[in-house]
Amino acid sequence: MENPWTTKSIKVVYDNPWISVSHREVITPNQTEGIYGKVHFKNKAIGIIPVDQHGNTWLVGQYRYIIDTYSWEIPMGGGLIDHDLLEAAKRELQEETGLKAMKWTQLLRIHTSNSVTDEEGYVFLAEMLEEGETSFDPTEKLEIRKLPLKEALAMVMQGEITDAISIAGLLKVAKLLNI
Repeated sequence: MENPWTTKSIKVVYDNPWISVSHREVITPNQTEGIYGKVHFKNKAIGIIPVDQHGNTWLVGQYRYIIDTYSWEIPMGGGLIDHDLLEAAKRELQEETGLKAMKWTQLLRIHTSNSVTDEEGYVFLAEMLEEGETSFDPTEKLEIRKLPLKEALAMVMQGEITDAISIAGLLKVAKLLNI
């Protein structure tokens, strides 16, 4: 479909190593003048759902500064836009859980909030796991929890997991694995 929007101007109003924020003057699809703010992410969001031969998975707990609350999530991090997403997923899984996987499947590509940001998230299923040592980022204080995948899904359904990428990935895995 052809883009019905016209961009008149773009002004970057904030920029750091992870995001930039721009103010845009636009003409809307119904030909009225308007504005839009866009948050541009400089990395891809990468989530991983490790599942062992017994149907267990691993969640990562941490206090999220921006939402001012503790959050249980699938292991995740960022991957540079022009780099291999699978390599980023392998790195993040090892860093946050100590796990290495022999089998990888890309589950989904998701836009996290397509009304204000261009952030893309990718979720991978990691299987045939080998346990090892974590190597947390210096800014991270993480808690790792191994639990049956069914319990992680129950956490989604009870509202205990609120991260959008985690929810989408866990629901997709449940459907794929007939849980």
